[in-house]
Formats: sequence, structure tokens, C-alpha cells
Amino acid sequence: MESNLNGSTMTRLTINEHIYYCVPNETVLEVLLREDVKISYTCKKGTCHSCMVRSLDNAPPEAAHVGLRDTLKKHNHFLACLCYPEQDMAIKLPDQSEFYTQGSVVANEMLNRNTLLLIIAFRYAFEFTAGQFVNLQRADGLTRSYSIANTPQESNTLEFHIRRLPNGKFSEWLHDEVRIGDSIAVSEARGHCFYLPERSQQGLLLVGTGTGLAPLAGILTDALAHGHAGPIYLFHGSREIEDLYRIDEMRLLSEQYKNFHYIPCLSGDKVPEGFSHGRVDEVSLALFSDLKGWRIFLCGHPDMVNRMKKMTFLKGAASADIYADAFLLTPT
Repeated sequence: MESNLNGSTMTRLTINEHIYYCVPNETVLEVLLREDVKISYTCKKGTCHSCMVRSLDNAPPEAAHVGLRDTLKKHNHFLACLCYPEQDMAIKLPDQSEFYTQGSVVANEMLNRNTLLLIIAFRYAFEFTAGQFVNLQRADGLTRSYSIANTPQESNTLEFHIRRLPNGKFSEWLHDEVRIGDSIAVSEARGHCFYLPERSQQGLLLVGTGTGLAPLAGILTDALAHGHAGPIYLFHGSREIEDLYRIDEMRLLSEQYKNFHYIPCLSGDKVPEGFSHGRVDEVSLALFSDLKGWRIFLCGHPDMVNRMKKMTFLKGAASADIYADAFLLTPT
């Protein structure tokens, strides 16, 4: 550790014999970006895990370990965006072969006017739990996070619902250029928004907007497969009907499972029969006066997710039973 001209203590980061200095209140990721060191990142808040790196000597602060598996913590892996180094560290940046597995595209078709169904297959079993997410990485290193829409199965595939965003480098690449047979690098599965087969009598409230249906569909399928006996409500919302999808499939499930209730919501002016009118958070909250003992899953627009986290808590849901996955709004 060294001091600058102002007397502040700086920590030293060593990467492949190159030395960089970190000033107080500066994260490792901020240092690397300032110094034009190439590193993958997306959210800058510890959610996507794109910026995971490894210390080769000193242990990183505990706060930089949040959300990582014990096996990764043991080998001093940490998130650069959460790490305010307390001592000098020699850092190893990730390479694709260390953290990513190559998969092959086996399906790409449109679910609605702007949502792509992308299915990637793997040679060996891919470990994940329905509702988690992974990072997809392009050959040039561009990386984005997407939720998994299916449950683990023998076919060793991952299903994604990917919305096209205007000027989104990654989403437009997936929509316009990726073809069946192409290879894509896929990270380990991450995230804590998934179903656990316990308290099977507990009510489940699933609320999502747009492609927030992706993780919720996986969670729903997993819960039904485990014989969840409590009531399950799925609210899926958008402004226009053209931006919803899998409507018939969800209605069929609601006929097959008497404890499952599907409510599609439209906030626009044109609302056909069979759809609820209003924002998905308002429609869902209006149906429940007391959510004590319920398990809540929220996925999609961050404003909706944040409102629902607050309101479901105020209606009695325990904070430990509220699982949220807020999607980034920056072009992807």
C-alpha cells in the first residue's frame, strides 16, 4: 500500500505484471475501467456476476463475495464492482475457457413481434435451477445477462426469451445474426430467484412484465412438477396484447391444475375479453388484502419490481419470502 500526495492510502492492484493504483472509495472495476483494462461487466451492482475476477494472494473483502458459491469464495474469486480493496492484491482476470461453456443454438424463432425464443444445447449436463440467469458472451467479449425460462432436463438445453431493444448491440445481434448451429459462450447459472420444494401448502404469487415471464415460467413449471399444493397466481403484464406471449399455454395449464390461476394484464386502451385492464402490479395487489405466509416472485421492469417488493411486504409477506429479478433497461 502507498500514499498519494494528499496523504490518502492507495492499494496496489497487479495484473500480469502491470500495476494499477486504487484510491479510497474506488472499486476494482472502476480502476480497471479507468485504466482501459478489458473486463466484462453489465450491472455494476453485483447482480450479473459478469465482472468476477480472482485474487492470487490476499483475500478480498467479504462484501465482494456476495452471491458467490462457497467453492468460488474458497479460491478468492470476487466481484470487481463490489470490491473496495483493503490491501494490495494480485488479480487474475477471467478468460472464456475458465468461466464459460460453449453451447450450440438449436432453436431461434419469434414468440411475439419483438421477443425471440432462443434455445442453446450443451454436450454435457448444464447445472442450473429454474428461474436463475446466465451471462451470454459474444466472441468479441460483449456480455449480457438473460434469465432461463425452462427447467433442467435430459436434453441439456437452456431456453431464453429475448426482447429486441432499439440500438441494443447484443439483442439485435441475437435477433438478426445468430443462426441455428452457431456457438455461444454461456456462464455458470446465477441468481437466487427460484422455487424451493418446501412449504408446499404456501401460496405463490408470480408477477412479471414483458420477458419477465421467462424466469416465472420456469419457476411455475418447477413448482407444478414438485406437486406444489398451495394456490399459485401468475400475473403477466404489458401495454398491448401483441407484447404478451404463451397465453394459450398458460390458460391450458390453469385448466389442468386447479390451484394455478393465470391473469394476463393489459395497461393500454384496447383490452379484449379475458384480459384484466390495468398495470400488472395494481391488478395483482387489488386481489390480495393479506399476503402473510405467501412466497412472492417478481420479474421484469425495475419500477414494477421495486413497487411490488414494498407493497407485498406491507401486505404481510416476509422479506425473506420476496424474490426479485429486476431487468436492466439499458440497451442489450
